[in-house]
Amino acid sequence: MSETVDNLILDLLEWAGAKDRTYDETLEIWRTSCPRLTVWEDANDRGLIETITVNGTPLVRVTRAGTTLLHEKRAR
Repeated sequence: MSETVDNLILDLLEWAGAKDRTYDETLEIWRTSCPRLTVWEDANDRGLIETITVNGTPLVRVTRAGTTLLHEKRAR
């Protein structure tokens, strides 16, 4: 995976972790048809984010693995 995509995945994790995000909102912002920028797909494939349903609304959340990666790579 390229460094650009890795950095964008970290951006996605920060963005999704800031507050509850709906699945539709997340896909609108993060999904791309560019085969070189597979941020959403790679984050899903690596188990860094998950989609859950709360009160009938699909939400995207950062997994424990995603939180760990984010803290390792962007420790403050």
